[in-house]
Amino acid sequence: MGEEFCWEELSPSLFICVSSAHKFGTDAFLLSDFAAPRRKDLCCDLGTGCGIIPLLWFRDDPPRLCYGADIQKQAIEQLEQSIQKNGLKNRFTPLLTDLKELSSLPCGPLDLVTCNPPYTQGQGGLTNRNSAKAIARHETTAGLADFVQCASRLLKPKGSFFMVHRPSRLVDLCAAGRAFGLEPKELCFVSPKEGEIPNIMLVHMIKGGGPELRLLRPLYIYDEAGNYTEELRACYR
Repeated sequence: MGEEFCWEELSPSLFICVSSAHKFGTDAFLLSDFAAPRRKDLCCDLGTGCGIIPLLWFRDDPPRLCYGADIQKQAIEQLEQSIQKNGLKNRFTPLLTDLKELSSLPCGPLDLVTCNPPYTQGQGGLTNRNSAKAIARHETTAGLADFVQCASRLLKPKGSFFMVHRPSRLVDLCAAGRAFGLEPKELCFVSPKEGEIPNIMLVHMIKGGGPELRLLRPLYIYDEAGNYTEELRACYR
């Protein structure tokens, strides 16, 4: 592995390999908890990075099979380390691939796909000099529509797609979803504190779903005292 890494504990029996280039934040915990796959589900996380979103599912009652796809070699190498350390070889498969070329998986159509994509559109903002961080934060190798289209290809009819993103991209996300047959069904806004403007959104789409969007109760990261809210502590366990 090209960069130094360390281990972080997700539970007493579950560990994740992280580095300065491939680590995780609160949004990954929110999305992993929001998606909540079932035992029987076949799942894939697009742009998986260190694999945090699927690995969190293995704290409790994991799905039948997971894939983690990423275009960055080091990210997949870290994920391979995590899979080996946690004994998940038969349950979790890393994929080094360009999602624009990913059209199917050996297990067949999926029940659930997740994605925590780059938040900054195109080359907008200040691109990080570290290429791994630039890819993670900017749409340099794939755009929002590419992630949505890939999810649609991989999902079975009525399969679920879960994404975390910035509220400013809501219209783009809904438009891309409908263009590729994924209907927005649930939307949850996340704010730093109650009364503040949301800076994160969680979206659930269904392949071939009917045209009806349900707005969920908003989530807050911190309470008035500056501590994590009960909902966020539940995500972190």
